[in-house]
Parts: sequence; C-alpha cells; structure tokens
Amino acid sequence: MSFTLVMLGDDRLWAARLAQAVPNLRVLCPRSEAEARVALAEADAAYGALPAALLAHARRLRWLQAPQAGPPPGFYHPALVEHPVQVTNMRDTYTDHVAAHTLALVLSLARGLPRYAREQQRGQWAPDWDPGSVLPLPEARALVVGVGAVGLEVGRLLATFGTQMVGVDARRTKPAPGFQQIVPAEQLDEQLPQADLVILTVPHTPATESMIDARRLALFKPAAFFVNVGRGPTVRLDDLVKALKAGRLRGAALDVFESEPLPAGHPLWGRDDVLLTPHVAGAGPHADERRFAILLENSRRFAAGQELINVVDKAQWF
Repeated sequence: MSFTLVMLGDDRLWAARLAQAVPNLRVLCPRSEAEARVALAEADAAYGALPAALLAHARRLRWLQAPQAGPPPGFYHPALVEHPVQVTNMRDTYTDHVAAHTLALVLSLARGLPRYAREQQRGQWAPDWDPGSVLPLPEARALVVGVGAVGLEVGRLLATFGTQMVGVDARRTKPAPGFQQIVPAEQLDEQLPQADLVILTVPHTPATESMIDARRLALFKPAAFFVNVGRGPTVRLDDLVKALKAGRLRGAALDVFESEPLPAGHPLWGRDDVLLTPHVAGAGPHADERRFAILLENSRRFAAGQELINVVDKAQWF
C-alpha cells in the first residue's frame, strides 16, 4: 500500500534516503507555505511542525513525526490535540549525551568547580579545604524528577558513585537499575526536603510548566543542589534567583531556561554558585542518524500498518 509523506523543515536531505528505503513511499518536499498547503491536502503523513493554518489543509493526515524529543512551545496547539492524527516524537535519541552532560554538571557542583573556574579567570589561587565545601556523593541522596530514558540513565550512572537514588515519575512505578525507589509524581513535595541533589529531566507539559516555583523551592534543603536538563519552562527563573540569594539552595546547574538565550545581564550569569550551559546537553555524535533511524522505522511501520514507536499523548505533549 502506498502513502505520501510531506517533509516540512530543514531535513529535506533525508527525503531521497527515505524514499529509497521504504517501498511505495512518495516523499514531497514543499519549499513554500503555498506548496505545503497543496502537498498536505494529499498527505497521509508528515514530518515537522504543523501550525493550525497548515493543519487545516491536512484532511487525510494520519501520522505526524515531530522532529524533536520535546518540540518547542506551541507545537501541541489545540487544533493538533483535537485532530485525529497520531503524533510520534524523537525521544531516546540523545539519552547518552544528556546523561553524560548531567553527570558533568553534578560532579562540577559537588566539587565546587563553578567557583574555581571563576577564580581561574581572575587569576586567583583560592583553595577551599573546608570538608563542607564538597558534596560527598556516596553519602548523598539524589532525587531524579522524571524517570524517562534520560532519568533512568542518570540514575544508573550516579548510583555507581554510591549515591542513594530516588525517582519521581508520572508514569513509571516499576523498580529500575540504580534506584532505591520510584514514587508517583504526587509525592514530589514529600521527597524534595529529603534530597541533597535534585535533578530535573521532565519534558515541558501542561503538568510540568513552572513546577519548580517559589513554593517548591522553599521545600528544598538549604544545602541542596539543583540541576535542570529537562526543559526551561519547568522552572521559574525569578523564583530560583530569589532562592539562591536567600540561601535556600547551595547551588544550581542549568542547561535549559525559560527564555533562550538567557538574556545578557541576567542575575544567574554572575553567580559563583551557578553553572550554566547553553542548551547543549544533547550535543554529541550520531544524533542526526539516530533521528533518521526513528523516522525510517516509523515510515516502515506506517507502510505496513503496524504500531508506531514513540507515540505521544498529545494532550500531555509527551
């Protein structure tokens, strides 16, 4: 059975490979919005973002492949949620890269490297031999908020340091390697005061938007570290800045932000207790090939009438 897939966005170079690999697949690559409207009118599937104005022309559309694991805000607009189209995403394509980056952030905080990096820039020799200046990981309790692919790998890696690992997740309840326990999302407030290290890996959804705010930051241990490698809109940065200034946290490391890029002059830039990276946790080799592999696998499954992988609950955005 043949079907038509419309490629929207910057990955048109995949079109020839995809058409060659999947029999009876016709790939269209519109180069303007007008061409996209015409192509979508006959499309069974699409790759990329479909704003409401384009989706209105997709009368036959049954499958949409999102180009990211967590598409930008607005991807899951009301018209898409209500549309019968099935959406899949690119989750688990950057897991090893993001987990390694997370461990780098954790180790940097635990050993006080953000301050030493700034001392290096100032040309100052300022060793701190206070035993309390480091977080001993074998004696620490880490809370991973979001035990998906990245959270699972972070837990497995960090557990090798002897860290006690606890997970909070809205879907996963079964035990996982490295974790002492995984509890429902409803128990987040109960777990926060017990953690020396809180690591956020959750996607941006209606339930997670602004989940770390002033109220929840007040539940943290004053000596706790906070790491966010999930999505920026999950954390209210103004509240985080206030918590750091008030000594409610020992330090923080962030790879994602409410507003990206983080504005020049933002208070977080100059803090010795904060480590910032510019949304690069997923950087690493093979990412494009892994993304293509998911698109190819789902194209083959769609052509064969089989169940797709990485299916999204559109109402929950993941």
